[in-house]
Amino acid sequence: MFSQTAEYALRAAVTLARQPDTALNAAELARQTEVPGTYLFKVMAQLARAGLVSALRGKRGGYRLGRPPAQISILDVINAVDPLPRLRACPLGRPEHLHRLCPLHQQLDDTYAQIEATLRARPLADLVENPLTTPVPVSLCAPLASPS
Repeated sequence: MFSQTAEYALRAAVTLARQPDTALNAAELARQTEVPGTYLFKVMAQLARAGLVSALRGKRGGYRLGRPPAQISILDVINAVDPLPRLRACPLGRPEHLHRLCPLHQQLDDTYAQIEATLRARPLADLVENPLTTPVPVSLCAPLASPS
């Protein structure tokens, strides 16, 4: 359901939330998150444009969260890099569904709205156990198994 870009952005944001007083350079952030450096650079640029992280230049530079972890939701991070799709019109282009969604597509859109509400209600701070000693467990970042 979530793109690889959203996954990488969440890994980076949680890692920064765990170390709020430390600016992490790109190489260290890539190492801790297990995200390829070139991809991470693009993700961090998107997070910076959204105001979720700040990039500090210089010898002691690196990336930091732009706001406290309690003020950044999981949805904020996802929307900065790859917003969840919403259905505004019938994906099939059926003329009888021009002004409102059919029951199937309305149910799908309602489900997306519920997911958005859940992610909006969860700040990054909820994902931080011990900011000084707990690295990002990659197993927590693994995609969920496909339903059978």
